Amino acid sequence: MRVVIAGGHGQIALKLEALLAARGDSAAGLIRNPEHAADLRAIGAEPVELDLESATVEQVVAALAGADAVVFAAGAGGKAASDGSDRKDNVDRGAAALLADAAERAGVRRYLMISSYGAAVAPRDGYGESFAAYLRAKGEADADLSRRDLDWTILRPVTLTNDEPAGLVTLAERVEPTKIPRADVAAVLLALLDTPGTARQTIELTGGQTPVAEAVAKIAQ
Repeated sequence: MRVVIAGGHGQIALKLEALLAARGDSAAGLIRNPEHAADLRAIGAEPVELDLESATVEQVVAALAGADAVVFAAGAGGKAASDGSDRKDNVDRGAAALLADAAERAGVRRYLMISSYGAAVAPRDGYGESFAAYLRAKGEADADLSRRDLDWTILRPVTLTNDEPAGLVTLAERVEPTKIPRADVAAVLLALLDTPGTARQTIELTGGQTPVAEAVAKIAQ
């Protein structure tokens, strides 16, 4: 399997790329900063320099040549941009839509979206404007993807940690939010790539008591 991952130097993306490479699959990570290329090569992934904030759809189509699936792991995050730019809309919504446009043109049907817990509802009172903007952008990106004729899966993890992976999760349409290690999110993404029956579902993810493979198999249609 060849998987192209937008936001290829992100923490979850690097873990997913390492998992793919370790089992002999091909992982290509789209990166903005050429200085990040060595990190991808070190784990067996292929760096592809491409800025999704300025790239044309034709350039993204070219980057998807030979891909079996794409994963959107890019994001501006919930913190305010130091330069005041509207990167949450540009990245979390705009770049996700650009990748979907390119996937449609390239004939790459499988699209995994890393969204966020809370993207389905209006931001709560008390959220900072930056985080509220992030959730709105994620929600709009999810809505756009769900209308497309692609084999999409939208994954909405809860608060992320850098703890060691537990290998135990809860996957459901709605979950009680706790926390989950980024490594477990990457393991779930890998299992989703292997499970076509999870297409056209929006799933929330948190830590739990069910092994990853079993949890993914349970939600497959």
